Amino acid sequence: MSLGEFEFIARLLRPLARGFAGALDLGDDAALVDVPAGYQLVVAKDAIVENVHFFSEDPPEQVAAKLLRVNLSDLAAMGADPLAYLTMIARPPSASDSWLEAFVRGLAEDQSRFEVHLIGGDTVATSGPLVLSLTILGLVPRGAALERRGARPGDLVCVSGTLGDAAMALRIQRGLAVPEDLVEPLLARYRLPTPRIALGRALRGLATAAIDVSDGLLADLGHVLERSGVGAEIEVARLPLSEATRGLPGARACALAGGDDYELLFTLPPDRADLLPDLAVRAQVPLSVIGRITAEPGLRVLDENGRPLAVERTGYRHF
Repeated sequence: MSLGEFEFIARLLRPLARGFAGALDLGDDAALVDVPAGYQLVVAKDAIVENVHFFSEDPPEQVAAKLLRVNLSDLAAMGADPLAYLTMIARPPSASDSWLEAFVRGLAEDQSRFEVHLIGGDTVATSGPLVLSLTILGLVPRGAALERRGARPGDLVCVSGTLGDAAMALRIQRGLAVPEDLVEPLLARYRLPTPRIALGRALRGLATAAIDVSDGLLADLGHVLERSGVGAEIEVARLPLSEATRGLPGARACALAGGDDYELLFTLPPDRADLLPDLAVRAQVPLSVIGRITAEPGLRVLDENGRPLAVERTGYRHF
């Protein structure tokens, strides 16, 4: 007989709440969260859907980690420190007890890594597909949160890590032939993003705007430009490509519009450019300048010769 809803909560989820007094052992309708003086609570929510954001055959431990990490990435983009989270699990018949047990093991491992606790949520049944949602709570010093608005003409457009790996992994899943030794590293970038918590924290008081790259570089930069009332120029020659994707067909398109990178895109005043090497060391991730903010509205992509490049797709749209 499969785990019932309350047995699932008591046996598997309740241990994830230990160590956070306000979780009330998952025994009440809601949790209690104290916000220290001088801090603001940061709240974000993301969902992942089977065969849209992860594959049915993906290891459940990795699905759990991705669910937590894509939400942690939203905290990183605000410069916030992780505090706690709530989950929503819509379970179809295909999600066996053993799948749920492995999923919870993945949550336990990653919440320990990022020092957060489960404090509540909801579980429901569905005819399918498996839907997983998570609400993340974080803390940031009052007035120090990074926002999408704030980019100014002349600011540098910067990005962490490399772009396009996750989108290339999806192309591989859909049949793109690549050297065998590249398959697993690229799939890992899709399955297990790395939230740039340390970088977001380091950018407090330095970056003028920030966002995480989830829907694609151009799409997410477009959100910053809209909120800030400015434009930008991006140079394709400066896009940070990984050694795995460099030379593969479509690498540049993946970097520009692929999405699922969960790197941080941020703008920085030019007189702070000399801080980038130290920031990269502190955050333990490479940082690249890929363009600049302009007073002229619009987003222009420039080729290797500085000429405007036509771009067919800017990023992922859910509907």
